[in-house]
Amino acid sequence: MSDEDVPIDDEDVSESDEAVDSSSQRKPLSDRKNAPWFRVVALMLAAFGIWLFLDSTTLEHNAQVSPVGTRRTVALSILRPIAATSRFLQVSRIESAANGLLGRNTTVSGGSTLVIVSPPKRTVPATTLPKGVTTTTLNPLTHPSSATPLRVLILGDSLGLDLGGSLQNVLANTGVVTATLDGKESTGLTRPDYFNWPAELSNGLAASHPQVVVSMMGSNDPQDFPGPPDIPYGTPQWNQIYEQKATEFMQLATSTGATLIWVSIPPMQDPELNARIATVNTLQHQAAVKVKNVIYVSSGTTLGNQQGNFTPFLSVNGQNINVRTPDGIHITPDGSTLLSDAVLQTMKTQMGIFLP
Repeated sequence: MSDEDVPIDDEDVSESDEAVDSSSQRKPLSDRKNAPWFRVVALMLAAFGIWLFLDSTTLEHNAQVSPVGTRRTVALSILRPIAATSRFLQVSRIESAANGLLGRNTTVSGGSTLVIVSPPKRTVPATTLPKGVTTTTLNPLTHPSSATPLRVLILGDSLGLDLGGSLQNVLANTGVVTATLDGKESTGLTRPDYFNWPAELSNGLAASHPQVVVSMMGSNDPQDFPGPPDIPYGTPQWNQIYEQKATEFMQLATSTGATLIWVSIPPMQDPELNARIATVNTLQHQAAVKVKNVIYVSSGTTLGNQQGNFTPFLSVNGQNINVRTPDGIHITPDGSTLLSDAVLQTMKTQMGIFLP
């Protein structure tokens, strides 16, 4: 049979025709529709704008506590009107609700806390009194009771809150102390534009009428004073202004007759930060020496090693105790307990306060 007489399978012809039709219908890559680049960019900008608007209050806070300079100034000039609009429209509620659904912690760094703890109602063991002394002649300051509790105001930044939470509980558990804790993270004496501690102290004095004020702050203070003009940290002028501000704050704390116990910032793990904190502590101590009714307590003797340097662990009663958090800055609950005990001993030994 010749080639011309070879039969052709109908199925082969059909499949061949379909392949040709399919290939002819397939569009080249150049003819496919893609999203225009400007549409992609627009969507990205819209997503960024929504995120910026929803998170503007947090971003504004981060800018407020950042070091003074051009970058901070520009950031605040952009974020302030956006954050103000967000607060006016109460957009933060949407953000908080979303974070709650996602199981996120919605506490923003820089949040404040004000907690007042009164002594629990319980029977306090009777104190043995010297011969000839009656309860009516006891000084309510040195011999507080459940009827006339000692009033203590505790102030501080995030480290002050580490100490304050523990100290407040210890004092309240004596049954004869009303302790008020007023703290705000990321604050100090160098940035009244972000948080005005003298104004906060004035309000606290008027509200709680404390007989004892305990203050621990300064970890955020090694930074420029905002101007104009800015006063750079590390200059003689900065040291002079900071000591003056610390002096004025201590004078205000004792202006209503209260005794101020000023607790220094503990040593830091980072050498550069530790050197800066040492400068702040020195200036605070110099201020404390000049103001009447101020007792300066060095936390380095309680939370530092034998040389007064940073250590994450301390040996207490034969046990190795973790006293500092992994960031090398803050204080663990066990460390806070040790520091609270030091403050309590100061109240007993240097102020003569009898506590159960």
